[in-house]
Amino acid sequence: MKSMKIPKRLTTALVNSLTAGVVPRVGLEHIAVGRKPEVESILRDMDNIAEGGAAFRLITGRYGSGKSFLLQMIRNYAMDRDFVVADADLSPERRLVGTKGQGLATYRELMTHLSTRTRPDGGALETILQKWIAAIQQDVMISSGLMPDDPAISQKVEVRIYAVAGEMQNLVHGFDFAKVLAAYWTGYKLGDDDLKGASLRWLRGEYATKTEARKELGVSVIIDDDNWYDYMKLWSEFISKIGYKGLLLFIDEGVNLYKITNSISRHSNYEKLLTMFNDTMQGKAEHLGIYMGGTPQFVEDERRGLFSYEALRSRLIDGRYGGGVLKTYTSPILKLEMLSNEEILILLQKLREIHAMHFQYEAELSNEQLIAFMQAAVGRLGAEQLLTTREVVRDFMDLLHTLHQHPETTFDELLTDRGQESGNSAGSGSRTLPSKEQRPSDALDDFLAEFDL
Repeated sequence: MKSMKIPKRLTTALVNSLTAGVVPRVGLEHIAVGRKPEVESILRDMDNIAEGGAAFRLITGRYGSGKSFLLQMIRNYAMDRDFVVADADLSPERRLVGTKGQGLATYRELMTHLSTRTRPDGGALETILQKWIAAIQQDVMISSGLMPDDPAISQKVEVRIYAVAGEMQNLVHGFDFAKVLAAYWTGYKLGDDDLKGASLRWLRGEYATKTEARKELGVSVIIDDDNWYDYMKLWSEFISKIGYKGLLLFIDEGVNLYKITNSISRHSNYEKLLTMFNDTMQGKAEHLGIYMGGTPQFVEDERRGLFSYEALRSRLIDGRYGGGVLKTYTSPILKLEMLSNEEILILLQKLREIHAMHFQYEAELSNEQLIAFMQAAVGRLGAEQLLTTREVVRDFMDLLHTLHQHPETTFDELLTDRGQESGNSAGSGSRTLPSKEQRPSDALDDFLAEFDL
């Protein structure tokens, strides 16, 4: 890590995000530890999706276990592999279906965050369309030998565009989708910003009435709460036809479906989730991946969770041989365990170097001090199972900031002061740190083996 140079914008994003306890959008590869089987499994999904398949995964783990981090990391991997990605967090205002347009709100959020390798921060809708048209124009010029200002180019481009749009017409809602794509091309060709804007509004699901859409674009339907997922399948088809590998949707905070108090509304959302699951598993969707994050309770609670909906429970429950200790990483549910002792130590080492790099000082904390910090975190909570990666990272960033901004303070003083403050409440659950003689630096592995987080 010391020899690695990370751009300032990435260290800034990492330091700021981790200090606030949120997942960075960029630079995750510099702090990623563990999760190798899960990542490899999802990368295999991507290979299948690129070949025309589909995938659906639920990524579960308790708060702070790294669900959002894994989703964000896979999102970045996907863009590097030439997928189009979109992400959204569910909330009371954003669901899969709802009586007040909550499903459409999720679609709009996904379209707002539509991203590609060249537009990783969202807003890539128009960029995708313009790239498509530009690629056709260039291909036509090369194949026909025509000059850029030749009027014949426009005619040949139009034929190619309508050919792609025509392939979409056989799909559900494909006719109107193709008609709007053609309208965007017309606006692009004529320099008609109003027509282009109307086409983009329709594609983003921003038309409130069919009458308005018919008047401005000549289409008789709009994207709404009931059909938005059908249009996501259309987008995955279209995206694959214009040169991308496929479309991946990352939907986090699935627990908000579990929190819906009205059982009818909750089951309606679970029914939509079942439709999405069946489509991807049965080959009814192509070039589409759906990844949803949620807590174990959201999935496994038989009173209100997904397992309360028998059709989902029968599809998601572990098989007879693949559950328990012998994980296969091919089931629809990827259950995230907490990071191991060694993985947390590696993470702290990375954070130590990134913090020093960002603030331009020489990192001084030793590995033994990192281990002391880890043990203090367990002792403070008084229960090993309560410790989450998010809590460890936030506390460690706070420690680094304090040491950097108050050079008169030492690591041992900070740990001792905080240990005394928490000792009163932790009681007998706290642990004492072994002496230096008990844990020499050349026996770090032995100590880690004994140190049971």
